[in-house]
Amino acid sequence: MWEEQLNAAIEAGIQAIDGILEVYNSQFDVEIKEDDSPVTLADKNADRIIREYLHNKFPTYAFLTEESVDDKSRLNNDYVWIVDPVDGTKDFVARDGGFCTNIALAYKHEVVVGVVVVPLTGEVYYAAKGMGAFYRHNGTTKRIHVNDKTEDLIVLRSVFHSNAKEDAVIAKYSGKIAKQEKWGSALKPCRIAHGLAELSYRLSAGTKEWDTAACQIIVEEAGGIFLDTNGKRITYNREDVYNRDGYIICNRIENFLL
Repeated sequence: MWEEQLNAAIEAGIQAIDGILEVYNSQFDVEIKEDDSPVTLADKNADRIIREYLHNKFPTYAFLTEESVDDKSRLNNDYVWIVDPVDGTKDFVARDGGFCTNIALAYKHEVVVGVVVVPLTGEVYYAAKGMGAFYRHNGTTKRIHVNDKTEDLIVLRSVFHSNAKEDAVIAKYSGKIAKQEKWGSALKPCRIAHGLAELSYRLSAGTKEWDTAACQIIVEEAGGIFLDTNGKRITYNREDVYNRDGYIICNRIENFLL
């Protein structure tokens, strides 16, 4: 049902790669936005490329993107593209490779399409409602699934945003958690969807809809769990775009540890 929108989102993300890497491989300036988050020319270039491509394909759909002014008329539209052109700008600035491009489509507040592109490697993770989750790299595409581990868990942590509350929860379940790894941005949920890890926490209110929309459906279509800290699914195209209750991502509900 969502094939056309999914294919368009994949193409938009791929088209943004060159504009992102052109900046990444040059000397660039970093601006600090009102919320103290960094932004570069790569964010702005990718935002423009993605918006223009998707608007031409679906002119009646609304947008919610990190780098554009929030037009609240989106709240009256059933279809909203939710975009983070460079998710993990701190990783981008640090040139550690751990940044992604996130593109999602929400229909009546539920994500139905999600695409995460890794510009530095060309990897693409994607999913659509009822269609499963997939991984594409070097011309090969395969369906991906979470694994079924409930012991010796690998927990993925943010490179820049981990906090003491997360430290305490991980310590509490040290008998089940065997290893911690640091990964940037949407790479964490994508790795869980790919069966390469089992658990990730964001126990703070700092993320926004564009940080989670694309990767949420990828995790869910891969058979995983993506819930806020109250155990509820996150909905989208909200007036308040912050994920105030944080979230937990895991491969199985048995690993929803808090």
